[in-house]
Amino acid sequence: MMESLLAVARRTDPPDSLTAYYRRQLPELHRLERLIRKGEPRLQSSVLAEVCDGNLALPVYALTIGNPAPDAPVLLLSGGIHGVERIGTQLVLAQLRNLLSRLEWDQGLRQDLEHIRLVLCPLVNPVGMAHGWRSNGNGVDLMRNAPIDAEQPGPWLVSGHRISRWLPWYRGPREDPMQPEAQALCALVQSQISAAPFALSLDCHSGFGMRDRIWFPYAGNNRLFENAAEMHALTRLFERALPHHPYVIEPQFHQYRTHGDLWDYLYRIRRDKGPGLFMPLTLEMGSWLWVKKNLRQLTSFKGLFNPMVPHRHKRILRRHSLLLDFLIRATRSWQSWVPYDDDRRTHQRQAERRWAWPDRR
Repeated sequence: MMESLLAVARRTDPPDSLTAYYRRQLPELHRLERLIRKGEPRLQSSVLAEVCDGNLALPVYALTIGNPAPDAPVLLLSGGIHGVERIGTQLVLAQLRNLLSRLEWDQGLRQDLEHIRLVLCPLVNPVGMAHGWRSNGNGVDLMRNAPIDAEQPGPWLVSGHRISRWLPWYRGPREDPMQPEAQALCALVQSQISAAPFALSLDCHSGFGMRDRIWFPYAGNNRLFENAAEMHALTRLFERALPHHPYVIEPQFHQYRTHGDLWDYLYRIRRDKGPGLFMPLTLEMGSWLWVKKNLRQLTSFKGLFNPMVPHRHKRILRRHSLLLDFLIRATRSWQSWVPYDDDRRTHQRQAERRWAWPDRR
């Protein structure tokens, strides 16, 4: 059984104050706990970490549903690493709600989850979200916090720095361990995929450009990652299944390069451990399009990263359902499309033609 936020908070704060806190600052966490209760006993939950916001201890939850075997294929969904990007957490919660409703009648989905494990960490940075910050409560950008330096960093400051927590994109002091939220996410991913023959992850963000983009490693250099052939096979499968999809699929370095990327870090750890395929993806929802359609969003920091008009917000939550359903099916059927031998070499050449940085083609 989970330890609810109410039980955690009662140690330091009265329930009336907590209720007001929920309503005012963090309705996503309240919604998450309600879904956890609704999903029991199918949905298993645990508290990965507790992070302090004043005199409140806010939990970072992990949820699992499906096949518990360590060697089952894994699909991991996460959101809320940047607290201001509430739409990422809201998207993961909407998909969780849909899954729980479908499990009441959808035999196909039940069969899928008998073969794979779905892991969710919908709200990685609760303190940042409560205050509308990109960073966590210590002023650290969690997507710049992994202990790796970019081989070819992008523009100074944006790519991550160690100057001061009062500047955006702060990585934290060099000698410090990773932040509790980053450690919790990394521990979750490593424990869930360590014995899995195949794993996909999708980390949900917003705030870049007028197109929805799906990024894959690397973020720290101009090279295609070692599983570019498998990524090309998955991309071609997706394009054939959904030929009119709205996404630009590309390596992150096509747009910018950063220090301390958590997914580069986790990919390299899994790669170096030997057999087992792990492909981390990032969904970057193009919030500039929302701003273009409603220029009033320019007047608030939150409006730069989240759709503020109700009908547009609902449309965004619906827009990505087909992608997430596809990822569930691709994870279950991974042995049917992952290329080997000559087929893999063909996909590698096609990946290089499609995605390699111009000076490496």
